[in-house]
Amino acid sequence: MNKSRPFLVEWFQRLDWPLLVVVGLLSALGLYNLRSAALHSVHDFHKIQSVWFVMGVGVALVMSMIHTRVFERMAYVFYGAVILLLVVVALFGTEINGSQRWLNLGVFLLQPSELLKLALILTTARFFHERNQESSYALRQLWFPFALMAVGVAFVLQQPDLGTSMVIVAIFMTMVLFEGVRWQSLVALLLAVMVALPFAYSFGLKDYQRDRVVSFLNIEADATGQSWQVRQSLIAFGSGRVWGKGHEEGTQVQKGFVPEHENDFIAANWGEERGFMGMMFMLLLYLAFVVSALNVSRHAKDRFGVLVGVGVASLFFWHVVVNLAMVTGLLPVVGLTLPLMSYGGSSLLTMLAGVGLLLNVSTHKRPFR
Repeated sequence: MNKSRPFLVEWFQRLDWPLLVVVGLLSALGLYNLRSAALHSVHDFHKIQSVWFVMGVGVALVMSMIHTRVFERMAYVFYGAVILLLVVVALFGTEINGSQRWLNLGVFLLQPSELLKLALILTTARFFHERNQESSYALRQLWFPFALMAVGVAFVLQQPDLGTSMVIVAIFMTMVLFEGVRWQSLVALLLAVMVALPFAYSFGLKDYQRDRVVSFLNIEADATGQSWQVRQSLIAFGSGRVWGKGHEEGTQVQKGFVPEHENDFIAANWGEERGFMGMMFMLLLYLAFVVSALNVSRHAKDRFGVLVGVGVASLFFWHVVVNLAMVTGLLPVVGLTLPLMSYGGSSLLTMLAGVGLLLNVSTHKRPFR
């Protein structure tokens, strides 16, 4: 009689290695790029990010070993805990650059709004898994997940953090549309959004956010003010041309013309130094990640796993789309990181935790012996 293989051996053999290779390449490019971004800075961004990366990999691997049912059962509890953290942020959070988004834990700053993305993926996946409805949904059937999403977004908008709010809504709607919504309900929702947009612009945005929208519509209107960051980013991309200027040779970033070049505008540094071909290579890696995540979803053993895969794929997809559209002037500047490339511990941990969820779904396609 054959003995069962040890758990760790079987777990190791079940890991999605193509997915891990893509994540490893993107992370390596991110650290390499941050080393260049830190050349004329007092902070060693790449060294600090390396510590966060090691922690994130540990979190991802541990998450991949936990049974999928644990994440399903604890989804609402996790969401409630994140909302509680957002309440604490609203009351006692640390303010940086006019936004109160962080909790000072002494050793590091935690941004709970990042955790909200994962919490929403898990709760939405659980909701649809429990309903297990084959036909398309009417809006009245989706009041509960919409309410959960709205509560979280309300706290994030209050910080204020428009970029994170946009991505949270985009992730949620991607999962909802994947499940299917009746066309009548979809039309009603679109009409409601169109009616609400003018009111949201007038009463929901801060003054500096409205200024960013105005500068987006007319980039020449305030060349040395709100438009400065995007204009310098575009110059950086253009100066990179086809093959780029080379590592640590970018003038726009190295001479400080592009603010926040280590986090939200990290793509400007990569584009200037690696050029069009470097950007294409980076985009191919992101495409490979999204395809791998959807492949994990396709082979999941149940509806919960399918939706978790779709949610994590949309998390990366919308981050990449919004960030690159922002730094190239196709969207207003909203403050959003580029996955695995931008500097920031909470963002990196969230992305790697998302990878951990994908590994969990992938390794638990069938029971361990």
